[in-house]
Amino acid sequence: MTHPIPAPRRPLDSRSNNPYRTPAVPGPACPSCTHRTCRSCRAQALPRLGGHRAEFALEHHRAAQVQARHPRQIVWFGESTQSFWVASSTGLYEARNWDDLLAHLWAHARVGHPRL
Repeated sequence: MTHPIPAPRRPLDSRSNNPYRTPAVPGPACPSCTHRTCRSCRAQALPRLGGHRAEFALEHHRAAQVQARHPRQIVWFGESTQSFWVASSTGLYEARNWDDLLAHLWAHARVGHPRL
């Protein structure tokens, strides 16, 4: 049984009209997705606004709002880790997303105020 070696494929796909195939990304990052790596790549090309990258403006704004409501804790958004951070008297806490941050702050606030 001798099978011929198939010819190598062309590097460009000639089936560009395939509706089931996702289009190629024009650069190193998707233009509007929320993947961590895509957001990091997009942030490198955007200007800094007050020391923060424009890509993460919403997260910085949310952290500032939470900081205003919890004056005894320091809350900020870390661009390199893409997570929220809380510094309190009990230590440093990393919240991976917005819900995790709110749950941590709620639990921390409930410790000092037991239910009646």
